[in-house]
Amino acid sequence: MRIETPDIYRDLRDKLVTARLSPGVKLKPGELQGAYGCSANTVRDVLLRLSKVGLVEFEMQRGFRARATSPEQRHDVTRFRILLEQEGAALSMKHGGVAWEAQLSAAHHALSHIETQIARSGDVDPLMSHWSDAEWTFHKVLISGCGSPLLRETYESIYLQFRQQMVSQERDFGSNYFRAIIIEHQAILDAALSRDTEACRKAVYDHLKRNLRPEE
Repeated sequence: MRIETPDIYRDLRDKLVTARLSPGVKLKPGELQGAYGCSANTVRDVLLRLSKVGLVEFEMQRGFRARATSPEQRHDVTRFRILLEQEGAALSMKHGGVAWEAQLSAAHHALSHIETQIARSGDVDPLMSHWSDAEWTFHKVLISGCGSPLLRETYESIYLQFRQQMVSQERDFGSNYFRAIIIEHQAILDAALSRDTEACRKAVYDHLKRNLRPEE
């Protein structure tokens, strides 16, 4: 069965950001084409697109690999994500209307439901993809009213890189982890709906600071 190119892109992206394709693993178009029922050229085009958002590394003569991860890279991409998300949220609070508030509340409701289920079970694996999708939707909506397509596009690339770095290196996705981020996401929502810029900036930082090196 032939799979369309957008579906191939989404599937590979999902596997990269949830670490089902391990960092550094070689990605061979000739092998992937069989899995997706398409040509090797189609797979190469998708991998090149994924390299542009930073999830895949490409070298002439050596081909494609899932991007390697490191504490240093996780730290760097976290710092940039914090800056972009704080600015995007601040602009969205300034310009976003009732529709933005409703979308943000709905996105948070879905995310909170999934995170609560994981916190109760203590097992993220069955819901990893659902959690990744819901978490991205919440943070995407948070900055969606910023009025800057460039900020949104850049943020998406950095967010995806962050998830790839974080998921592949995090060793404690237990109940305590999810109980903490449930509170953190609620704090972001409350500050955003209250249009409290400083509180939202702090809530974003507090949510992400665990991914920074200790000196930060």
